Amino acid sequence: MNPTQIGNAYDQITHLWLSEKFNRNNGIDAHRKALQFVKNRGAAIDVGCGCTGRFIDLLLENEFLPEGIDISEKMITLAQARHPAISFYHADICEWLVPKHYDFITAWDSIWHIPLDQQVNVITKLINSLNANGVLIFSCGGTDEQGDQLDDFMGPEVYYSTLGVNGFLQLIMSLGCSCKHFEYDQHPELHSYFIVQKTQ
Repeated sequence: MNPTQIGNAYDQITHLWLSEKFNRNNGIDAHRKALQFVKNRGAAIDVGCGCTGRFIDLLLENEFLPEGIDISEKMITLAQARHPAISFYHADICEWLVPKHYDFITAWDSIWHIPLDQQVNVITKLINSLNANGVLIFSCGGTDEQGDQLDDFMGPEVYYSTLGVNGFLQLIMSLGCSCKHFEYDQHPELHSYFIVQKTQ
């Protein structure tokens, strides 16, 4: 599946995130941990921001100037309605020309939907878009090996890919970042996340 198809799939299931059953604390503790490593509180961006606005709220509370980007047009419309003063971009992160550098970037449960052959390019793009000492948090499939798959557990078929834990770690280090934290936060599910900081 290409990113546009992923966006179309998510357009069909925005109700899952608008439901009272959705846990708005999902990922918040991980982000609070990531914020402990931040040295500067300027621009920030939520990649694959969705519609809940929970990370935008957290960034605002921590005195950042946040933005959001998502491939789903409906998600962006809902996000903009929730935070009308925030800049949101309806775009494919694989092709998007990043307009500035950021002190904090989050990509929670989002970049695992990009094509496997774009994972290196996107992680590289995000890290290159960090200011010195900037922090990136992203979740990923916590497998030993790289791979991809299709899954329809949310309804429409959706694509997932991962470089594998060691693949991400090697890439992070090669790009001048240090790994500040790694965790399987939903064990035994293979859901994991990295907190990395740019050192150059």
